[in-house]
Amino acid sequence: MMRIALCNEVLRDRDFRQQCSLAAALGYDGLEIAPFTMDENPHWLSAGRRTEVRRIAEEAGLAITGLHWLLVVPEGLSVTSPETEVRRRTLEVMRALIGLCADLGGRVLVHGSPKQRMIAAGDDPLEAKRRAVELFAQAAETAREEGVTYCIEPLTPAETNYINNLSEAAALVREVGNPAFLTMLDTRAASVETASVDELCDRWLPEGIIAHVHVNDRNLRGPGQGEDRFGPLFSALHRHNYEGVVSVEPFDYHPDGASAAARAVGYIQGLREGLDRKPG
Repeated sequence: MMRIALCNEVLRDRDFRQQCSLAAALGYDGLEIAPFTMDENPHWLSAGRRTEVRRIAEEAGLAITGLHWLLVVPEGLSVTSPETEVRRRTLEVMRALIGLCADLGGRVLVHGSPKQRMIAAGDDPLEAKRRAVELFAQAAETAREEGVTYCIEPLTPAETNYINNLSEAAALVREVGNPAFLTMLDTRAASVETASVDELCDRWLPEGIIAHVHVNDRNLRGPGQGEDRFGPLFSALHRHNYEGVVSVEPFDYHPDGASAAARAVGYIQGLREGLDRKPG
């Protein structure tokens, strides 16, 4: 059975214990953590703090499902940079965050971080992509060793010029060639694809390369707060026996984070209940 998580930056105006208490009270199964909400150097988080964070979530009845928005801090990171030192530091952070995810009990890391994968103007695109593949391959091996999955997130051309759709993500997954490196579906980003999100599920879920799902409306709000309809998506996930996590990730918290989180989970629970009532 798929689990529903909340991306914790939606509640970042609260401390972590309050985030967990509220998410659990609203009916979420877990939290997906944006590392920048934890510390300005989250990859250096102490062992004691990691244990404490995991305990707080467990006491609230939540799982920490994983990490996303990975390379916001520290500043100056890039997987495509021509500068060797920048890439060395970036890989160091990627590997450390993989360890953090495992220590917190998470299973999936979502590599969005659009600015930190941009191919700079004037750079050779083929060389920039080669450098990125090299880093992703090394991160993937660390993920395999830690027992987690590292996912590249397709994002729109308005956000980044590298990996803009699931076909490009699938090609990168094949190039890296490690079962710990897969991709994921973000519904807002996928709104620029020529296929609908349920058609994308029908195309790519059988390939075994989609390990995670983010849900958000193309208006940047949560599911149920815009024109997008998510019933076909959840029907497709159900049809393909998806047992991973679906994480709520709005960017426009209307009227506030707590209300947006409440509206989204209520909407999704209604969709899940409808699927459970269907015969067969």
